[in-house]
Amino acid sequence: MSEKILITPKSYYKIRDKMMPLLGDYQPIFNDTGKTFTEKQMLNLAEDVVGIIIGIDPISSKVIENASNLRAISKYGVGMDNIDLEAAREKNIKLDNTPGTNNVSVAELALGLIFAAARNLPQAVKSVKKGEWKRIKGVELTDKTLGLIGCGKIGREVVKRAAGIFKSIKVYDPYFDDSQFIRKYKLQMLDKDRLLQEADFISLHLPLNKETQNFISRKELSLLKGDAVLVNTSRGGLIDEAELYQALKNNELESAACDVFSEEPPGKHQLLELDNFLLTPHMGANTKEAVEKMAAAATRNLIAMLENNSAGGVKN
Repeated sequence: MSEKILITPKSYYKIRDKMMPLLGDYQPIFNDTGKTFTEKQMLNLAEDVVGIIIGIDPISSKVIENASNLRAISKYGVGMDNIDLEAAREKNIKLDNTPGTNNVSVAELALGLIFAAARNLPQAVKSVKKGEWKRIKGVELTDKTLGLIGCGKIGREVVKRAAGIFKSIKVYDPYFDDSQFIRKYKLQMLDKDRLLQEADFISLHLPLNKETQNFISRKELSLLKGDAVLVNTSRGGLIDEAELYQALKNNELESAACDVFSEEPPGKHQLLELDNFLLTPHMGANTKEAVEKMAAAATRNLIAMLENNSAGGVKN
């Protein structure tokens, strides 16, 4: 009897026929619900599988403990914050992810949100559809400063595209020391507080962990210019959403645009009441190109781990 693997990403299901040859003799369990699985659903679905290709669905310690046959987890994407890594380590479960497969897609969405915020595009579209003809005023980007918090693979892709748009690009990343890249794109490396004070548009490109939880909170928001725009396409937990709501409500910054939330979907979150808050449904990596690259890479990673051809690329 074929061993079972659970494949949770919704976008994977849509291209499953292309991926079947890579799955070999394993029996896949796909997510055809169109929704992210809950912990309760994961407990049931993962109970007798040997491997999981995981999206943003939760793999808690309970899920891992209940999955007695689980040997490997392959992340469809990069961020591992939805996986209990300590529990996985205790059960010697192999882990891998797919860095590099969605860098361009996420970077392009970050810039798209910046453009949308600069020209108030959501408000303009809404106005026209209501039968109005408000010529809503925006701002140009050519004399503005872009501030990046985090300059990893996605941050670099943002820099490559933004260099011909913004007057200057300033970066906070204590781990980034690529002097050639810094010189090529004329980056100014600053500490966190100074970047927040000087940038007109701030884009976050950080992993979510204990050190970065609520990385942007009351203090950081108070440093922003009154006409600053904050963009987050990384992880929802990077921003203290309660403090962001108060800052936006009090017009302490111009606007914010987020593709991610601490809880997804956000339900009736108070941020959704604000006209100066732009949102998208965690779609940064959801392009045709990125989906196919992530699916193929995640599948190959899982099969390699299950067949002992790989120890996993993520040290859990």
